[in-house]
Amino acid sequence: MTENRTSRNHPSRRGVVGGIAAGSLVLGAGGVRAQAAPIRIGELNSYGRMAAFAVPYRNAMQLAQESVNKAGGIKALGGRPLEFVFRDDGSTPGDAVRVAEELLTRENVSFLAGTFLSNVGLAVADFANQRKVLFLATEPLTDAITMAQGNPFTFRVRPNTYMQTKMLVDAAKAKGVKRWAIVAPNYEYGQSAAANFKKLMAEAVPGFEVVGEQFPALGRIDAGATVGALSQSRPDGIFNVLFGADLTAFVREGNTRGLFEKRLVVSLLTGEPEYMIPLGEETPEGWITTGYPWDQIETPEHKAFVTAYRAKFNDTPRLGSLLGYVVVEMIAQLLEKAASTETPKLVATLKDMKFTTISGPVTMRGLDHQSTLGAWVGETTLKGKAGAMKNWKYVDGTAYLHPEAEVKAARKG
Repeated sequence: MTENRTSRNHPSRRGVVGGIAAGSLVLGAGGVRAQAAPIRIGELNSYGRMAAFAVPYRNAMQLAQESVNKAGGIKALGGRPLEFVFRDDGSTPGDAVRVAEELLTRENVSFLAGTFLSNVGLAVADFANQRKVLFLATEPLTDAITMAQGNPFTFRVRPNTYMQTKMLVDAAKAKGVKRWAIVAPNYEYGQSAAANFKKLMAEAVPGFEVVGEQFPALGRIDAGATVGALSQSRPDGIFNVLFGADLTAFVREGNTRGLFEKRLVVSLLTGEPEYMIPLGEETPEGWITTGYPWDQIETPEHKAFVTAYRAKFNDTPRLGSLLGYVVVEMIAQLLEKAASTETPKLVATLKDMKFTTISGPVTMRGLDHQSTLGAWVGETTLKGKAGAMKNWKYVDGTAYLHPEAEVKAARKG
């Protein structure tokens, strides 16, 4: 199930960002000289199929890129500006690998970043390993990218499914709910999240059991059948991993049939604006979730980001926006520290590197190439006619990384 790719999702090579650097000539100490060649980075993502997340993500990357370039580019490399080359990955492993190859051979990018769907991210990670080129996996969440299928050239930014699921289990375990049903999309991410929930809840809650499971196809949920099956299993709690249009359909049908009444619901990603905005007045009350309460975060760095984002795009940021900005912050700091675009130097520099971001300090753990970027954990609520988060806190990812012994047992490289 792929989207038709259009020119809107495929900006031209040099038109990726309006105003990338000030122009082709700059003033130097000796007068006028040609601007340094840009550092080109290939960014492939599901801009068509997953536009609700990916387009705000790209917007914020453009915003951050402009900020870096206006401040003088990458100073350790002679002031070279950043230039992201954006491409749609087709939302399939085969298309993504073809696009990754084109970015390297036709666009001459220094390295790769991006992807959204976990199966796509795994395919690009394998490609990067074969080609021995750096791949910064920004959004795909499956544990396999940094665990069983981890490789020396792939690093991941967002907290993986294990980390986010463990955050939710920690928030829910005190409720003492033992009988659970699980609903998740039937592909790598959903299966990984479900497996983590079973493992972590079994460790945290004595008597935990799964009484029902539903794995609808991604983007093709039969909400009536799914809700009906979950109701028949009579759980006391529901672990939900659905997102996007599947989530909206599931919540609407679940509200209609009373599925969520007197039941604890723990839900990955539902608090992200990308998925909460479409719910509107149907947003359920009290689900424990990960998300992004952008309008309630008061740190100066984050408030400045929100102001700049709204001024440029006349829109509110999504979780994708935050991630896109953080990714560019990390890439700029990596290039400054490495003072090189060569893969061996970049890979060596990334291991255990510490970053300063609008979300706070982040470290890229050298053991498994997983960053310590955290997540906001709280509860869903209705604020006027829109969904929001309440009782939230930012949870640093450091305490939620896979145990070192498990990483060493799982990784081959």
